[in-house]
Order: sequence, then structure tokens, then C-alpha cells
Amino acid sequence: MFETREGEELLETDPADMPPDGHVVFIGHIISPWTNRENCPKNMRAAREIGRVATVQIDEAYRPGLQNLDRASHIVVLSWLDHAPRNLIVQKPRHALEPKGVFSLRSPTRPNPVGLHVAKLVALDIEEGRIQIDAIDVLDGTPVLDIKPYFASIDAFSEATIAGRDEK
Repeated sequence: MFETREGEELLETDPADMPPDGHVVFIGHIISPWTNRENCPKNMRAAREIGRVATVQIDEAYRPGLQNLDRASHIVVLSWLDHAPRNLIVQKPRHALEPKGVFSLRSPTRPNPVGLHVAKLVALDIEEGRIQIDAIDVLDGTPVLDIKPYFASIDAFSEATIAGRDEK
């Protein structure tokens, strides 16, 4: 259990204690240089500034799905942030002026701790199930839910903004 900050709210039932549904499976894990939350970068920009590459290790059964992934310059990695609390619905980030609903934040603390990481594809070894990427902002061993190619033509919106942004 963790301590809440002023203005934060917990869910009545912790999603981690509820029966699972959806039949979600992990297809691999992340090999990263980060072994604890204190030294792990808080986002991909910070991870890139540090300049440490990472690997997405795909389990053998799912390796055929990597075919043609090398045509993509960047990929989207969906991870399961298994160390994150799941029962905080309103958060008060240290750098924010006021509490915020979890769905207005990129925090790992959420009912379903799915991480979204857009990374540059550096190398791909389908036989070994290794995808080397330019950076990652998760702990070593973090489970992987899915990999998708990133398409700048449909995934990027140059006009996207966040009104009244007080975060870094």
C-alpha cells in the first residue's frame, strides 16, 4: 500500500483484487537497464536523453508475428506496468497544481496499468524474438501485451494540445 497525497481518491475496490477478464496474455517482456522505480525515467523523452537502448523479448510462440516488422522505422509497444498501483482514481502529481483524474494523466498508476511506448526500431532478430529499440521507460522484466507498427500518417496529430498544461 502507498500513501495518498492531499486531494487524491482511491477506488472502493482495487482492480488488482478483481477476477480477470478479456483473456489477455503476455507475449514477452522488456529487457531494460532500469531495476527500480527511483532510477527509471518517467517518460520516453527522458529515457532517450539518457541514451540507453532496450530490448523487447518476444516469447517463442509469438515470434512468427514479427514477420515484416522490420519495414517499420518505429513501433508502439504496449506493456503491463505490473508494479504500478491500480486503485488510485484521482491523483495529485508532485509537479501539478491540483489533483487530476487518472484518465487525464500519463501516470502508470491506473485501473489497468497499460503502458504505451513509441520507440525507434534499431534491430530485429525474429529467430531469437529480439526487438532492439532506442529507449524504454519501464523496469526490466515488464510484461509485453502487444507490438504494433507506428504510422506517422495516421498516428501523429501536429495540432494536438493539452489545455492549461502545468506538467513537464
